[in-house]
Amino acid sequence: MIKVAVTGAAGRMGKTLIEALSQTDKAVLTVALEHPSSSLLGADAGECAGVGRLGVAIGSDLASAADFDVLIDFTAPAATIVNAEFCVAQGKAIVIGTTGFDADQQAALATALAGMPAVMAANYSVGVNLCFKLTKMATEVMADHADIEIIEAHHRHKVDAPSGTALKLGQVVADAAGRDLEKVAVYGREGQTGARDQQTIGFATVRAGDVVGDHTVLFADDGERVEITHKASSRMAFASGAVRAALWVSHQASGLYDMQDVLGLH
Repeated sequence: MIKVAVTGAAGRMGKTLIEALSQTDKAVLTVALEHPSSSLLGADAGECAGVGRLGVAIGSDLASAADFDVLIDFTAPAATIVNAEFCVAQGKAIVIGTTGFDADQQAALATALAGMPAVMAANYSVGVNLCFKLTKMATEVMADHADIEIIEAHHRHKVDAPSGTALKLGQVVADAAGRDLEKVAVYGREGQTGARDQQTIGFATVRAGDVVGDHTVLFADDGERVEITHKASSRMAFASGAVRAALWVSHQASGLYDMQDVLGLH
């Protein structure tokens, strides 16, 4: 039985992670954490998640919560880096679903993750990770002639744009097409933009309502279009994948893995 800690336990994703953990007999929630200012500190994590009393009180201090094997972290970049450093020091594995890291934070995180078992992915949905694989295949066939655009939509509360998943899809396209994403990415268009450069990779972002997460990679050539689309209807798709990653990484040697490793899609 794998012991799991969940950060952001009273948030939307945290509650769904706790629900997903309650549905497996291979892992158990032993630590639930929230921001020190949360009004739910001390509350039972299971009751907050709607799965019944689990006997795990929501706390705020990871340093005093050593009773876990794997930490699942869907928080904010600065908090994730601190949590990763703690896991390294304590010999714990970590599953990271946080997005929105800038270049300096990415470098700090890479340093923190050295020498520990860690999974870091832009998206933990099994379907999305299959789309990464399909996007690579489609790019290898169509990139020389098709215009490639990535369209994503999320709920009004999401704070980073484009989404980590959209950026990952863009990187998959760029790698498969032999392009430098930093040089060819176009993030939105306005005014007299001129004719489209076929080498560019376009991104379009929608933020509205309670959209859980929609992503489409569009390959448009003369006379035909191919669209690879994933639509999430529940955060459970991401939570179940993250729990699957936690179970997997708990048995791995030190190294930085992604969800493609977990699913054997490389």
